[in-house]
Amino acid sequence: LAEALQQIKTLEEKLRLENQMLKVEIARESEHSHMVGSSAALRDSVNQIRQVAPTDATVLITGETGTGKELAAREIHRLSRRAEQPIIVVNCAALPANLIESELFGHEKGSFTGATSRKIGRFEIADSGTIFLDEIGEMPLELQSKLLRVLQENQIERIGSHKLIDIDVRVIAATNRVLYEEVRAGRFREDLFFRLNVFPIHLPALRDRGNDIIEIATDYMLFCARKHGRHIASISPASRQQLLDYNWPGNIRELRNLVERSVILCHSDTLQIEIPYATATSSPAQTKPATFNQKTLAEVQKLHILQVLERTAWRVRGEHGAAEILGLKPTTLESKMKKLGISRITPAN
Repeated sequence: LAEALQQIKTLEEKLRLENQMLKVEIARESEHSHMVGSSAALRDSVNQIRQVAPTDATVLITGETGTGKELAAREIHRLSRRAEQPIIVVNCAALPANLIESELFGHEKGSFTGATSRKIGRFEIADSGTIFLDEIGEMPLELQSKLLRVLQENQIERIGSHKLIDIDVRVIAATNRVLYEEVRAGRFREDLFFRLNVFPIHLPALRDRGNDIIEIATDYMLFCARKHGRHIASISPASRQQLLDYNWPGNIRELRNLVERSVILCHSDTLQIEIPYATATSSPAQTKPATFNQKTLAEVQKLHILQVLERTAWRVRGEHGAAEILGLKPTTLESKMKKLGISRITPAN
């Protein structure tokens, strides 16, 4: 009877936690979470998602921060045979190292200081469903070995207990790091990497998705307009061009934040989007062509030679002289200086 009562309490606790997680999921569903875009890069990723979703294979999703890795994980779960069961999300980077084991696997009452009651871990809650381990590259090394054992044996052990609990969980992991480089640097276990990397899916950066930028911005604009009580029909042509020209280091997350801010500030039916930090974050590759287009080749050569001469105090010959730095014979440099009209009194402009 005592054992049966304990099992009932465990099931009650699991149901309570599942209910709590489902409330979070319902809130997420109302937050406009779906994949938008028609670019070839995104279509490749979506095709991979559709191929792997019906299976129980472990999936490793990679991509820059803000590319929608959690959305992809939810789509895999939605299309899987486990769709009626919960998907449990664990952000490995957000959990303190000393608590992550308890969060994942649970603990028994009195197993450590502060453990005043039994705790059901996320793997146990996700039984028959899916667990999404976000930012898996942040997981401490000492816990990686325990996770590997769980993945291999499909069993967990609560902290403070010697009883093994069978689980049936589909694992999806994600990271913005290059895990193989982390393995080479000794920060990630090679055996765990190979166990997670059964079916890798890479999500493209927003800057590589072309007109998807406009599709995502328009889709989210309409959602935010309803949310904030605005009547907005379109994005202005100038703003659309700005969106396409910008590099988007923060990817979809950055775009959505910018669109929502612009919607809140908008008081017409056409959305104007300003990217105040676009100029500051422009890459050198974007700014150099405009500079070179303003000068002829001779002018660029003249300016470069003058800069080197200034650095060498106008010393042409000898060690560390201008000719040596430029990789020219002294006579060749002197000939070029004469041809370009460079002399000691030449103004450097």
